[in-house]
This record gives sequence, structure tokens and C-alpha cells, in this order.
Amino acid sequence: MAAALAAGMPAARASARPRPAALTGLTALQLAGQRVIYSYSGLTPPQDLITDIENGQAAGVIFFGGNISSDTQIAAVITQLRQAQANSPIPQPLLLMTDQEGGEVRRLPGEPVLSEKQIGQSSDPVAAATAAGTGAGQNLAGVGMNVNLAPVLDVYYKSGNFIDQYQRSYSNNPAVVTECGQAFITAQQATGVAATAKHFPGLGSATKNQDTDTGPVTLNVSLSRLRGADEVPYPAAIAAGVKLVMVSWAIYPALDPNYPAGLSSIIIQQELRGRNGYTGVTITDALEAGALTAYGSTGQRGIDAAAAGMDLILCSAQDPTEGEAAVTTLASAYTSGQLDPTAFNAAVNRITALRASLH
Repeated sequence: MAAALAAGMPAARASARPRPAALTGLTALQLAGQRVIYSYSGLTPPQDLITDIENGQAAGVIFFGGNISSDTQIAAVITQLRQAQANSPIPQPLLLMTDQEGGEVRRLPGEPVLSEKQIGQSSDPVAAATAAGTGAGQNLAGVGMNVNLAPVLDVYYKSGNFIDQYQRSYSNNPAVVTECGQAFITAQQATGVAATAKHFPGLGSATKNQDTDTGPVTLNVSLSRLRGADEVPYPAAIAAGVKLVMVSWAIYPALDPNYPAGLSSIIIQQELRGRNGYTGVTITDALEAGALTAYGSTGQRGIDAAAAGMDLILCSAQDPTEGEAAVTTLASAYTSGQLDPTAFNAAVNRITALRASLH
């Protein structure tokens, strides 16, 4: 696997090489747009979102259950969004994503029917995870999506806790999570749909009511436990070539007592990229999460996440104005030099390479 990845690297770099020149022709708003994922409510994308895409100011769109009434309906919407992208100055396809983890967390009908916990408890977890990855990829690709915000690699600590209550974790055994996650990622990405390992460095210790969507969460796990359990599945996922990693909004005092993981350069740059050797695209969890109440406006959160090392900013409040606010503020921070332009362009290049690798 490592040899295959290494063999693929020069080609990926070569294909990305002309792009910085192409990107120099973009406005600050367009450059910032390459880092933002939008969302909307209802079955029909609003004209403002279509216009943002046509103007080259969006990297992609996340879809929720309320956006989908049938495969036919969402496929028609995606065709419309892809047409808007074709009319834009950005040649790479949009990132069109959803949460299709399996079991209770599915936005599309169909595969994977089994939850991660059911897969981990099955007689042959690796085979079941492989089938789930293939099924998820084929399901998303069938309607025109190209990114799945799965698999969950959290190792649950206690039955019924935050991640286990909806059967979103393969196991409380890091070895089982590792082998299932790697199998799912490999199988799904073989269908042409990018996988996302989440929620680094892990939400497996969160109690039932510790939900970063609703409020601040601090996970007082020792460094040895974080690295000896929570983070264990990530090296295998990275070796499998996982294309995205989502970072959690919890605070991990053992790593960084001051900031949620997705706003922490220590966790993103040192722990994920440094210690775990990850070189792909990072994506935030929902920017509107309750865990970030103390961290200012949409725009300020986007700047802080980008400054810490997050590549893609996930605006999932189901309102395009959230994405627009993030783009506007990121563009200003880029133009003023508040965000380092070299790091900003490196993030855009990673995202551009990801998009160029997808259909």
C-alpha cells in the first residue's frame, strides 16, 4: 500500500503543478471560496448558492436528509450544481458530500444498511466493512456525490455513550476499529468516492450528553490513552490513502488545554500531520457547532480554523449565507495578510488536488 501511494505521489504532484499559476488569476473571494463547503435547506438549492458556485466561490456542498426526497430528485439537483460549476472559472469538480455512515446515520436510502457497531460485531468484520464501503461508494456515486463523511474511527469507551448510542463506532477495541476503518476506506475509495476519517483525535470517550453540536466538550483523557486507543486507527487509515480527515470540536487538555481540536495548531499540525504523518485534506466539523459559542462569529471561526491548519471549512447550518460569510472573512484575512498566504495557497492546492482526483 505504501509503495503504491509513493508511486502515485509524483503523478499527483505533477498534475497539481500548473494549478498555482491558474489560481493566481483568481480573486481573493474565489481563492477563499476554494476552502468552503456550503449547505442549504429544502429540496431545491437557492439561486444564491447557484450564483456562488458559478462565481467560483464554493468548494462544494454538503447534503442532509431534508435535501433528499429520492435518488432521482437529488441526482437532478447535483446535475444542476455540476452545471453551475461548469460555468465557473474553476475547472475541478465540486466536492459533493453527505454523511452515509450506515445504520441510523444515512442521508440516502440504501447501503450501507448495517451500522458500524453491527459490522464490528459481525462474524467477519473486515468483510462486512469492505461490503459497506463498496455499498456506500456505489450509492453516493450513483447520484453524483463524490465524498462520504465516513467512516467514524472513534473507539467507544462505554456502551451507550455519545458515539455508541447510535451505533456509530465499530468497537471499543482499537484493533477492530483499525481493521474495519481501513477496509471501509479502501473499498469505498475504489469506487471513486473519497472517504473521511473522523473525528480526530477521537470522540470515543465522550459521555452520552457530551455533544459538540450543542455545546462545549472537554475530554479529560490522558495522552497515553489518547495515543494508545483513540488515535490508533489513524495510521492505518492514512496508509490506506484516506483523502480527508475531519477534526473534532472537543477540547483535549492532554494535547492542548486552550482550544478545541479543530482550532488547535498543536493538534492539527503536530499531532495529525506531524506525529501521524497525514498529508491530505483536513475538514472541520460543523462551523456552527455549539462547542464554538465562545469563539466569535462564523467568519472569525473560519479564520481561526484556517490559521490552525484546517483546509476545508464546513458550513452546515443549511443556509448559504453562512458559507458566504466564511468566504468573505477568509478573503479579507488573506488579502490583509492576517492569514499567511503561503499556508493559504498550500491548503487550496491540497483541496484542488483532491477535487482533481474525483469525478
